[in-house]
Amino acid sequence: MLAQNYENAVAEILINIGSIKFSFHKPFTLTSGLKSPVYVDCRKIISFVKERNQILDYATKYFEEHKINFDIMAGGETAGIPYAAYLSDSLQKPMIYVRKKPKGFGNDQQIEGHYKKNQKAILIEDLATDGGSKIVFIEALRKAELLVSDVFVIFYYNIFDIKNSPLASSNINIHYLATWKNIIDVISKKNLYTNENIDNLNSYLQNPSRWRKENE
Repeated sequence: MLAQNYENAVAEILINIGSIKFSFHKPFTLTSGLKSPVYVDCRKIISFVKERNQILDYATKYFEEHKINFDIMAGGETAGIPYAAYLSDSLQKPMIYVRKKPKGFGNDQQIEGHYKKNQKAILIEDLATDGGSKIVFIEALRKAELLVSDVFVIFYYNIFDIKNSPLASSNINIHYLATWKNIIDVISKKNLYTNENIDNLNSYLQNPSRWRKENE
């Protein structure tokens, strides 16, 4: 059975292992070239065995308690693949993985593994911002005549209006273990940062563009 406050427990793990990093005085430069006071790296989870197993235990219980219906797990290249493998084992479900684009040689496959048409797949990823990066995987799965209506991630930003996101027209449900709300709850309750820094983070999450103009 899921712990009552499992979201904050997962958030605390992510903070403790450095999957969520903060830099208020010297913002990170993201791949896009844009600045941010925070950086999320859920790939690090796989290197911390105890913490990884705690998160996977929460994930397994989440699937069981929410009774998500699916036949096969699809890991998204590359970060989603290890999580799909772990959960495939714990839930005893078959697994495939989907590339961002066809591999360009051999059978030119975009999906690896065995599956059947009309099987119901759930896409597994490490995190989601506005969900835009998931569209490539969802379209590939549907092109292969797999049924997809659910995405599961460890961490979901949950700061964008889903109605205006790329997923809005795709009829997709996002399942997750923790969000920025949980991160802020943890750092506030544990006094990990000053109120000024927490306000700074809230300002960024509410309006990244405005925050960047104010912090140039």
